[in-house]
Amino acid sequence: MIKKENIALRELVNKLLRVSNLKLWRILIMGFASGLPLGLTGSTLQAWYSQQGVDVITIGFLALVGQPYVYKFVWAPVLDRVDFPQFGRRRGWMLITQLGLVITLIAMAMCDPSTMPISLGILALTLAFVSSTQDIAIDAFRAEILDDHEKGIGAAMSVAGYRVAMLVSAGFALILAHFVGFKVTYLVMAGLFGLLMLNTVGAKEPKKHAPPPKDFRTAFAKPFSEFFARNNAILVLLFIVLYKMGDAFAGTLTTHFLLSGVGFSMLDVGLINKTVGLVTTLLGAFFGGWLMIRMGMLRSLFYFGVLQAVTNLLFMILANLGPNYPFMVLTICAENIAGGMGTAAFIAFLMAQCDPRFTATQFALLSALSAVGRVFVGPVAGILVAKLGWVIFYGLTVIFSLPGLFILLLLAAREDIKWKTSLAGAQS
Repeated sequence: MIKKENIALRELVNKLLRVSNLKLWRILIMGFASGLPLGLTGSTLQAWYSQQGVDVITIGFLALVGQPYVYKFVWAPVLDRVDFPQFGRRRGWMLITQLGLVITLIAMAMCDPSTMPISLGILALTLAFVSSTQDIAIDAFRAEILDDHEKGIGAAMSVAGYRVAMLVSAGFALILAHFVGFKVTYLVMAGLFGLLMLNTVGAKEPKKHAPPPKDFRTAFAKPFSEFFARNNAILVLLFIVLYKMGDAFAGTLTTHFLLSGVGFSMLDVGLINKTVGLVTTLLGAFFGGWLMIRMGMLRSLFYFGVLQAVTNLLFMILANLGPNYPFMVLTICAENIAGGMGTAAFIAFLMAQCDPRFTATQFALLSALSAVGRVFVGPVAGILVAKLGWVIFYGLTVIFSLPGLFILLLLAAREDIKWKTSLAGAQS
């Protein structure tokens, strides 16, 4: 068994090192394009408001600009139905959304949170809408362009690109803003998206995707009716919403906590929280994928979920210690390793639930629900911090992690749930 697992790992590494496999590297860049807007509507925007002295409750409500990531399954069927003869169905939508991202970022650079907080918030909401639409197109492109034996490494490449983009938009962006300000930073990000469009232009439209649905009624109804006809559909959806809930509460105000709650500088946050955090998240994701081959998806989801909850306790200690650099590094590393491990298992679970006939729309539905915590906990988190303080707040995040683990145990008792890993392509 171990010999077979080692052979599978070597095959993944060999595929990754084949530079001639250009589509895998294009998928890496598309993953980067998918992840870049997230920091610009999240922690970087949060830091911009925080720098201008905006209160914590308002900053908490700022997380609501990410709502389009939750609702994207509503318009996902449109991307399956509408084609662009010049570029193709997938590439056409990617190009349109990327151009929209460039324009929106330029508009955001013209605003100031101290004098135009609502306008900037509306533009951030627009950025999230266009970005979530781009995600639908990229997810569909990735599913259709990869051969079956490439899906595991293709997913890994996409996640790696996504995480590197978060470093750029949430780590490098803060460092850049420290020296040149946020307006110039957002203009730089707009220029970067202009370059990313070249990758989309150079890509080849997938040849094996299914023909567009014959009408919009079919495009909207069929993927959802198939999913909800399953025995455990509601329980699966509840698990997807709740599995990362504790992490979502802990992470939604991390930047504000480190800046205003503990007293680190913006440069500290950019270098340690974002840069070190990215590296340790990637390590956690690859380590989690490696463990999944040995443990199986079910046990991986459970143990990684417990680890995610426990590492949140480190933030309680940091809140008491104050600006202690060594403990900050320890906290960020532990939290991101655990989060990366949990993410690897969670994404594998989402992929396992999709019917190959409706991958784009069903993955949009499931990934949208997985974003519910990240988007909607912001206002509640801000109010909890204002009323109870940081120490009690981070203690509560551990409790918020428990319902998802409980539902996981309920799902584990259902024999018709397939616990298979997308990285190894095997059943657990």
